[in-house]
Amino acid sequence: MPRSPLPPREGISATSLRAPGGKATHDKSHLPAPKTIGRWLESEFPEAAADDRRRLLEQTGAEAGQMCDMHGRPVTWDDPVEPGGFYFFHRPVPPEERIPFEVGVVFEDEELLVVDKPHFLASTPNGRFVRECVVTRLRVDRDLPDLVAIHRLDRITAGLLILSKRPETRGRYQRLFQDRRVAKTYRALAPMPPIDMELPLVKESRLVKPRGGRQVNEVEGESNAFSRIGLLREREAGFGTGAVGEYGLEPLTGRTHQLRVHMNSLGLPILGDPVYPVDLAPDPYDFDSPLQLLAASIGFDDPLTGRERHFESELRLGEPPQDPTGHGSLEI
Repeated sequence: MPRSPLPPREGISATSLRAPGGKATHDKSHLPAPKTIGRWLESEFPEAAADDRRRLLEQTGAEAGQMCDMHGRPVTWDDPVEPGGFYFFHRPVPPEERIPFEVGVVFEDEELLVVDKPHFLASTPNGRFVRECVVTRLRVDRDLPDLVAIHRLDRITAGLLILSKRPETRGRYQRLFQDRRVAKTYRALAPMPPIDMELPLVKESRLVKPRGGRQVNEVEGESNAFSRIGLLREREAGFGTGAVGEYGLEPLTGRTHQLRVHMNSLGLPILGDPVYPVDLAPDPYDFDSPLQLLAASIGFDDPLTGRERHFESELRLGEPPQDPTGHGSLEI
């Protein structure tokens, strides 16, 4: 997909939409292209009010969609549709209740911004959280409209997140994660292992996420997920639960929920996990039981300089950060 010619608005990237038809393969390449932009928008957003569809084409005003083609040329209601062409516009984004935790900066240079993401704050715009995520917040707070996360953490996981500041070099850093040339370690609090469990170990299994479900399942078949799991020490959790184990976890692959599923399958579910072993379908604004999982360190060889990079989280499991709303402190 080409880069959007529209800059972010309030830290939120423009939405992309691809027209039907064209010679390239895509989801709607087999469909005929509507004759005009207006007819296309009517078929694409049939439940939207007519005024809202036309507002996507307006070029001025705080709510204007400023719809344009991939070259940045504004389009009008009666303009012809380019079959298979990319179009961009700003969609209306309603206000969101603030997640009451702040992002901590660990490191910054001309290329990268490395932060400690708090629990409960999404990494990137996702579902109901568009404004309340690390990327949108930092684009606005630090005036960095090109800022993009080059990997992700689950919303309820805390710890290190690396963001790229410059589109010109972003791909080289993203490739590190795609090629698994990044060493990542996590810390977790979970029940102490049974006496007969030998640690450290490498847990492997085949993980599949069913469509529409939140839980990732272990199924029969060739393994596609590998995790190294070791016990670091026994400690007091600080939750009134007595002694628990603090574990060092290393994901050797990057499947969704991998560490959480593997710990649960060993009979050692991570404390505070709202999905494993039972999906509790929690309110996303319930901050009472944070998942005790922390992205603790990240290391790699910088693709631009060849220099070794290593970052350590400044967060600690079980320590109570202050809630900026003034409602006291919350365990993480």
